Amino acid sequence: MTDLMELPAIAECSVAGCSYNDHSHCHAAAITVGGTGGDAQCATFIPLTVKGGLDKVLSHVGACQRQDCSHNDHLECTADSIRVGSGQDVADCLTFAPR
Repeated sequence: MTDLMELPAIAECSVAGCSYNDHSHCHAAAITVGGTGGDAQCATFIPLTVKGGLDKVLSHVGACQRQDCSHNDHLECTADSIRVGSGQDVADCLTFAPR
């Protein structure tokens, strides 16, 4: 991948308690997916009362640390888009699919 726009978009984020969330839209320029086992956590999740991020942004997956995900290729997400929401943790990549 050579361009930010080629990275997978975050289609939806239902984690209302995240500082980057605004009406189910992520306002971080890019997120990192991490976690272990079946829990593919959004490592960018920040539970503060202060809102952050960019006013107008189409958020993307910047990095994926889950080598065991079928969408992972050299730590890059190859899904067309992902959804973030409550899973095993407060903020998980709901698109995670184990190999």
